Amino acid sequence: MLSAYITHPDCARHEMGPHHPECPERLGAINDMLLTKGLLDYMAPYDAEPATVDQLERAHAALYVQELIAASPTEGYHHVDPDTSMNPHTLQAALRAAGAVVQATDLVLGGKAPSAFCNIRPPGHHAERDSAQGFCFFNNVAVGIRHALDVHGLQRVALIDFDVHHANGSEDILMGDERVLMCSIYEKGLFPDSGESHDGPNMVNVGLPARVGSDAFREAVLEQWLPALDAFAPQLIYISAGFDAHREDDMGNLALVEADYAWVTQQIMRLADRHCRGRVISCLEGGYALSALARSTAAHVRSLIGAD
Repeated sequence: MLSAYITHPDCARHEMGPHHPECPERLGAINDMLLTKGLLDYMAPYDAEPATVDQLERAHAALYVQELIAASPTEGYHHVDPDTSMNPHTLQAALRAAGAVVQATDLVLGGKAPSAFCNIRPPGHHAERDSAQGFCFFNNVAVGIRHALDVHGLQRVALIDFDVHHANGSEDILMGDERVLMCSIYEKGLFPDSGESHDGPNMVNVGLPARVGSDAFREAVLEQWLPALDAFAPQLIYISAGFDAHREDDMGNLALVEADYAWVTQQIMRLADRHCRGRVISCLEGGYALSALARSTAAHVRSLIGAD
């Protein structure tokens, strides 16, 4: 049975102006690398389906969903913050991105795929229950998680986030939900400057200082993430897969390399084999240096699908 590869051309139609780092070319760079490495031969392709309003409202306030839909421009840009804006295609892209994670959840829990990678944008982990920010509009992974919990009836779901920026949106939506354990690693002092002051009992937030490199990253995974995850024994694991902690990406300074992303994914897959029959759903978040993004994603996907 092949792992699922979920994406859609609509996700490349969203753009936020010339020279914006969260650009449509990110998806093409990843797809081309996965194709070149032969990894797509081991994956079943799916077109991302759009999320419904009901699916979005499991993670977001109904008023926020209504207001964001109404804010979609017919031309030009609508700015939601200084770095985040909508063009006429953004809403459809955001619906496809959130819907991809719901679709992946149905495929994996329905026994049609052992795992899934969602090559989607806009990213989602900075979108809070009632606000868009940080290049994000809907919290894709949180929408998928709530679908797994509320529709499929799972009782324990883990979220692992290794983007260089703390997932303030995922934390805002999922904090206090005892059915979810969220584990994150991020660089201290970066946007959105959170992760330490709003910690909750179902959060394992590990802030690392700049330029610590591979050893500190791996130590945090082994000593702080894995014991908590083993004790929690998740029935399904989601990954917010951001690759902007790579040493070539100027959005952060953790100085990771492709081998780190392969290694952490291997740790996650071993955990998944122990607790949830290998069921893992990965969703693209950050990563803005295109070559490093493509190489890192390929290393991640290779381990995700067991081709390493």
